[in-house]
Amino acid sequence: MARGARPGCPGTGRGRRGTRPVVTAPAFRHDRPGTPEEAWSRSLADRDVPPLRLPATARRLLVLGAHPDDEALGASGLMRSASLAGWEVGVLCATSGEGSHPDSVTLSPAGLATVRRLELSASVAVAAPAATTACLGLPDGDVASHVDELVDHVVAAIGTQGSEVVLCAPWRSDGHPDHEAVGRAAAIAAGRTDAHLLEYPIWLWHWGHDADLPWDDVRRLPLDEDARATKRAAIAAHATQIAPISPAPGDEVLLTAEVLAHFDRADELFVETTGRVPDDALERVHRDDPDPWEVDSFYERRKRAVTLAALPRESYGRALEVGCSVGALAVDLATRSERLLAVDASEAAVAAARHRVAGLRDVEVRRIDVRTEWPDGAFDLVSISEVGYFLSPRALGELVERSLASLTRDGHLLLCHWRHQPVGWPLAGPAVHAAFLATGAPVLVAHDEPDFLLHVLGRPA
Repeated sequence: MARGARPGCPGTGRGRRGTRPVVTAPAFRHDRPGTPEEAWSRSLADRDVPPLRLPATARRLLVLGAHPDDEALGASGLMRSASLAGWEVGVLCATSGEGSHPDSVTLSPAGLATVRRLELSASVAVAAPAATTACLGLPDGDVASHVDELVDHVVAAIGTQGSEVVLCAPWRSDGHPDHEAVGRAAAIAAGRTDAHLLEYPIWLWHWGHDADLPWDDVRRLPLDEDARATKRAAIAAHATQIAPISPAPGDEVLLTAEVLAHFDRADELFVETTGRVPDDALERVHRDDPDPWEVDSFYERRKRAVTLAALPRESYGRALEVGCSVGALAVDLATRSERLLAVDASEAAVAAARHRVAGLRDVEVRRIDVRTEWPDGAFDLVSISEVGYFLSPRALGELVERSLASLTRDGHLLLCHWRHQPVGWPLAGPAVHAAFLATGAPVLVAHDEPDFLLHVLGRPA
């Protein structure tokens, strides 16, 4: 754990049922009195917190921590349960915790990082003996500057079978900037992979009060005496945090008895949220670079020429382009269709596409997120190019159904995707095309190159 201090900020707000309250932690310190466990015990006794029910499809548990010991404090009981159930368990820690004792005269930051990584391995082995552990070595105290990098690692760890994964991370409103950054990264990664997300508070128990938790989303995992003993042993493995490193100033204990009392309960508590989470990665790509895909390069120009040449008809009536980005392909599709609707979820991309197609007749560019909305009517041509791998597997399945269902009886579906693995996303081009081909839609054109593949499909019978 890193030191529990942050700048002061205003109070908290209680959310409506089914919503997350806007929670901001007051200024707090790990070494000063906080909310006693007795107060939380009274709050918990007054509430009927539902038990945690995990998805039937889940087979793997991936626990994230900002610092070594977060996993033991927040989720060692869950790790033990998953291990006993035969699940694959992994622990991924963003930092090595080198900032917990900045004034230590005994251990340098590098030395402390080495010790804390060893403590992490020992602690995880107590809770889940077969689990894997890894530390990414992001800077302790500045994880917020590396959220995109952390998302990439988490998505890669989850892989393409996210529906089998329970992802457990610090709560996004925990009050410590590193914890909140890891929580945000976990939420984004869960959205991209369809992993089931759980969040565990840590510092909230120290600075917070009853009104600071979104109780409608809180779930409990009961711990029997053996599980509680395992959790105590897992926490005890983090010796640099639960006891002074030495008697010298700067080597003081980090986790006081008052703080540790919050983690000796008969239940572990998790915040379980559902629904889509904000993920502005593609918006930032288009906002920060007017030509993020280098659409005027030879590779892109040739690929568009191959795409147009693959269309079996010279002209289509009503066409739809999903994921138009800056509009380069839209300009070409406009020459092969009587009316074209180009859509993208990014406001910046839509603005760029509108500028590019300005002056073209019967071309409309509209901001639509196809995960939640689909244009009305039927289309003679639907183009899905270089966008399928920016969806989660579940969202891709929904896109497959909607796009094929929206084709006219003799309509065509155009697919073109990069073959290689995009960093930070679980799917690659071949998996995207495989999802469409699995429907049994007739293949009218197939083109395969080392860098991209292209299919034109008809409407399934």
